[in-house]
Amino acid sequence: MGRAFLPALSISAIGAICTASCARNPAPARRLPQQSVDARVAIHVLNRVTFGPRPGGVERVQAMGVDRYVDEQLHPERMPDLELERRLAALPALGVSASTFATVYYQPMIKARQEFTATQKLSAGGAKLPALRWHLQPIAAVSLPGGTKAVSVLSQAAVTPEELFFQRENQQIFDELQAQKVLRAVYSERQLQEALTDFWFNHFNVDARKIEDRPVVVEYERDVIRPHVLGRFRDLLDATAKSPAMLFYLDNWLSAAPPVVQAPRPSDGPQRSRPASQRGSPASSQGAAAPKPVTPGRGLNENYARELMELHTLGVDGGYTQHDVMEVARCFTGWTMRNPHDGSGFFFNDKVHDHGAKRVLGHRIREGRGIEDGEQVLDILSRHPSTARFIATKLVRRFVADAPPKTLVDRAARTFSRTDGDLREVVRTILSSREFYAAAAYRAKVKSPFEYVVSALRATNASVTNVRAFVGIIGALGEPLYQCQPPTGYGDRAEAWINTGALVARVNFAQNLAANGANASKVDLTDQAAPSRLSAAVLGDELSDGTRLTMAAPQASPAVKIGLLLGSPEFQRR
Repeated sequence: MGRAFLPALSISAIGAICTASCARNPAPARRLPQQSVDARVAIHVLNRVTFGPRPGGVERVQAMGVDRYVDEQLHPERMPDLELERRLAALPALGVSASTFATVYYQPMIKARQEFTATQKLSAGGAKLPALRWHLQPIAAVSLPGGTKAVSVLSQAAVTPEELFFQRENQQIFDELQAQKVLRAVYSERQLQEALTDFWFNHFNVDARKIEDRPVVVEYERDVIRPHVLGRFRDLLDATAKSPAMLFYLDNWLSAAPPVVQAPRPSDGPQRSRPASQRGSPASSQGAAAPKPVTPGRGLNENYARELMELHTLGVDGGYTQHDVMEVARCFTGWTMRNPHDGSGFFFNDKVHDHGAKRVLGHRIREGRGIEDGEQVLDILSRHPSTARFIATKLVRRFVADAPPKTLVDRAARTFSRTDGDLREVVRTILSSREFYAAAAYRAKVKSPFEYVVSALRATNASVTNVRAFVGIIGALGEPLYQCQPPTGYGDRAEAWINTGALVARVNFAQNLAANGANASKVDLTDQAAPSRLSAAVLGDELSDGTRLTMAAPQASPAVKIGLLLGSPEFQRR
């Protein structure tokens, strides 16, 4: 079936993006049937289902039809991805497993450091210390007329070869992790899968800077997020809960049942209140087994329990209480790792689990069990009506508008509940909806820095020669990859990305890309007709009066015109 849009308002200046993005209200949604797919509809679909049109993309959607194209994207396993595979083959560090990394790099580093420390203690007796290595040590960052500059000094410190080896390999893995994200977004045929991988990684955010062993983050995206983005939400939730990346990021690997305080015998007189850190401990009030030793420094940690309900499932207004947070934290005691650096993965430690009875959101968790407590919590949360609405709202916001239409959120939430959290069907409900094809949805979303840079590379059909340069550009524009500190992830509304400085930086990037490929890609923009082709293929020739006027200037080169199009308000929206 074809779709068509109602006429949409154009934006005449870059500064108008912020106002329009933050104030736009969805218009009444309706679709107009049409025998063939309009180019404008095809552009809209490519802007939302993919990271932006490439040359020939609009014609392909028109030839296939929207429904068939969307269905193809909903089944990425059916699509070959040869060009991406060829480019990823140049990133060998991505194949290093966490366990191999621990064995080959981390453990030798620790052993060498221990040996050095032991040698230091013996040095007073004449033992020879390892050679000291001079290296640049950053000490400050100062503001200069040309910008901020890092100031370093030569300092002397004992750095073992094993430590240098570890640091080098760890950084290479992180560099390649960032690089593959850009390459997948630019070149993968499985565009919807990559868009959803970006969405769900942000939803279940971890900050790679806190996770010292970078293969853990590689495995988190590769093995935990990407395979589940079109599966059941319950499976995705379980995979993240048991991921070493999440266990370490939100500290649940340290969470253990508090020490048990024995109830006094009748002859001991009145019972004294326990310390606040021990109140609510199940073992003393629920008749649990005899006290178990607890690792020094461990105790009940509520970080994961709180974010699990507030950010991963129910939402901040999902109906849970602080008591529920504490009870959920008790359920997840013992969900840990043997060692965060040995690469062995998830491990349930029954010795530090809280075996007492618990109550979560009105559901009784029986005493005397183990890992089943956490599994039951995941069942409860994944099937809760608040979770259905929260996930539906975020997905509609990603694919339709910053202010998600309530009617569509309701339908998507019903699909979520009816299918037991089948994410493929929830996304299908959204992408086949009248609200998705309504006039109010057209260019209603402002691209994040990652989306903007990648869409520009796709639009110009660029051949990326230095992907690290574009990783740096995305970070400079405000979205350093895998480095969002708060568990909320990066913002999914226009106000997170729109300010004067950010817009100027985007325009500068657009001009550099058009002029010389930003010294990191090959683009062929010398043809006088190139700007017109790009305008038609990517923007549907819908330009503001200001953009159109500048494009008509006879003295402007094709590269200047391309840079103008890529920096225009029209292109910065999707």
